[in-house]
Amino acid sequence: MNAMVKAEGVHKSFGTAHILKGIDLEVAPREVFCLIGPSGSGKSTFLRCINHLEKINAGRLYVDGGLVGYRQKGDRLHELKDSEIALKRRDIGMVFQRFNLFPHMTAVENVMEAPVQVKGETKAVARVRAERLLDRVGLSDKAKHYPAQLSGGQQQRVAIARALAMEPKLMLFDEPTSALDPELVGDVLDVMRGLAEDGMTMIVVTHEMGFAREVGDALVFMDDGVVVETGHPRDVLTNPQHDRTKSFLSKVL
Repeated sequence: MNAMVKAEGVHKSFGTAHILKGIDLEVAPREVFCLIGPSGSGKSTFLRCINHLEKINAGRLYVDGGLVGYRQKGDRLHELKDSEIALKRRDIGMVFQRFNLFPHMTAVENVMEAPVQVKGETKAVARVRAERLLDRVGLSDKAKHYPAQLSGGQQQRVAIARALAMEPKLMLFDEPTSALDPELVGDVLDVMRGLAEDGMTMIVVTHEMGFAREVGDALVFMDDGVVVETGHPRDVLTNPQHDRTKSFLSKVL
């Protein structure tokens, strides 16, 4: 079976700062793949490379068997046109720390927007799906509310529904609960747990070790732009093999 995501020797620099230093990893279809590590270790940058929000400087990144952002001719990579990249990006949903909802649109309008604008769906079709997705994330009663009328946790659940509206084959979560008050975190994690049970392939950058332990199929600890340790979440969290992993976990568990 093809990996849903495959990274081969991925490097990324910003100026003289070498952020990713040769990342190799594979994410299987239907897998919940958790990335942990200290701030600045490259986790979020790697996530952004997967959907070509950041361009890699070396290596190869594949999603569902296809190169991300490039076409290979012989030994050389040629960057795709923006329109081609946008087409491939439709298959990848992304949820950020900050919710990035359109403030002038209601919850249901936020969820409808991309299918109407990008896929050319009718508003009627998009609205039916949007209402179904808001129900799925427990917000059917908030469809006509504007973001300013919603809590942070509710806004993040609308953002998840919005990402799902494009019917992606892969969902990327960049610390989706880190901007939330502690009592709001559980509702968002419950939605993500439901997605996992439904078989959605997910890559989750997270500080929520309980979620990683309960829901994750694989866990990677990254530090200073490299993969230090990888394994089943329970194994890595209860019996880390590397000193750097032990040091990090001793501070967060």
